[in-house]
Amino acid sequence: MAFYRRVTGALPDPEIMMLPIPSRRVFVLRMVRSTAVALGVIAAGVFIGMIGYHWIGRLSWEESFYYASMILSGEGPPPDPTLAAAQLVRLHIFAGFYALFSGVTFITMVGVLLGPAIHRFLHRFHLEIAVHDEPDSKES
Repeated sequence: MAFYRRVTGALPDPEIMMLPIPSRRVFVLRMVRSTAVALGVIAAGVFIGMIGYHWIGRLSWEESFYYASMILSGEGPPPDPTLAAAQLVRLHIFAGFYALFSGVTFITMVGVLLGPAIHRFLHRFHLEIAVHDEPDSKES
């Protein structure tokens, strides 16, 4: 059974079988959009950390920002604040989950930021090949 791709419009010349490289303007717009998405997700991540440190750890907003920024940036947690033992345990549990969230967020944002550049790289070296939609003549 032959596989047929969804029809999306005219394909490039079947002799060439390569998609043209998008214009520099399209590339810059994609980079700007990716940067805006990454900054938005990072800002949301810092805000989540600030809320957690302020609510669970009873830290000031400035200290909450400091702690959340240190974990989200990959620097690691700063020294523990002076808190009661029970409150410190809850803060450590939150910090652990927030560190896991931060690691995944960091890796994802690197992919979002580098996505347009890698896409352009693949276009430049003709690695993005268009699939021609002619059915295979051997299979009936």
